[in-house]
Amino acid sequence: MFDRPSFYADTVDGAMVYIIGISIFLLLGITLVMLYFVWRYHHKKHPKPIQTHGNVWVELTWIVIPTVIVISMFFYGYMDYKVLVEDEDYDLLVSVTAKKWDWDFGYMSSDSSFVFDEVVVPVGKTTKFDITSVDVLHSFYLPGFRIKQDAVPGTMNSFSITPNRTGIFDIACTEYCGQYHWKMYKQMRVVSEDEYAVWLGESKNKYRKEVLQDKKYPLKVPVKNYYENREAGIEDDRSVISF
Repeated sequence: MFDRPSFYADTVDGAMVYIIGISIFLLLGITLVMLYFVWRYHHKKHPKPIQTHGNVWVELTWIVIPTVIVISMFFYGYMDYKVLVEDEDYDLLVSVTAKKWDWDFGYMSSDSSFVFDEVVVPVGKTTKFDITSVDVLHSFYLPGFRIKQDAVPGTMNSFSITPNRTGIFDIACTEYCGQYHWKMYKQMRVVSEDEYAVWLGESKNKYRKEVLQDKKYPLKVPVKNYYENREAGIEDDRSVISF
C-alpha cells in the first residue's frame, strides 16, 4: 500500500488514512455511546418509559460535525487532484489510445510522431497523458500511482505524473469493455533520463525499419490524427504513421 512512486500517490494514501482514521474513531465512539445507552436506559432501571422531546443543540451538533468532517475529506483530496488535472507544465506528452483490447502509446515532437506498444517515461520528469478511445469506454488505471482516468471515444482526458523512482508499474483497464477485457494489461517502465533517450532512439529506428521498409505489420495512427484521418475516409486506426 505505502509503496509511493510519486507525490500524488503519497497524498492519496494520506487521504485514505485520514478517512479510515475518522471512520474508526466514529465507529468506536458510536459503539461506546450505544453500549452506554443500553446500560443507562435499561428497562430494569426505567420500568416506566419517559418520552424525550427534541434538543436543538444536540441536533445541531450531529448535523454540523458530520458536515464539517465530510467537507474536510473532500478538500483533502480535491486540492491535489486539481493540480493533477490542471497542471500545464510537463516535460513529456504521451497520447494513450484505448481499443478492444489493447493500448497504443503515442510519442510526439515538433516534426514527428510515433506510436508504440509500450510506454517508457523518465524518472523525475513530469509526463502528461492524453487519453482517448477509438471504440468503447475504457479506463486507464495506474494502480501504483493511485490514478485512474476514463478513455472516452471523441473525448480527450488528461492527467500528469512525476515519478520519483525507477521501476515497472502495471497498467490496467478498469471499465468493462467486452469479451477480452481481462487481457487489457500493459506495463509502464520508469527509467533514468539516459536510458529513456536510448530507448526512444532505438524504438524510433526500429519502427522506421520495420514499418516503413520491411512492412512486417500494419502502420499505426497517432492519437492526435485519428479523428482527422477518420473524417478523411481512413477508417483503420492502424493505417498511418508520420515522421
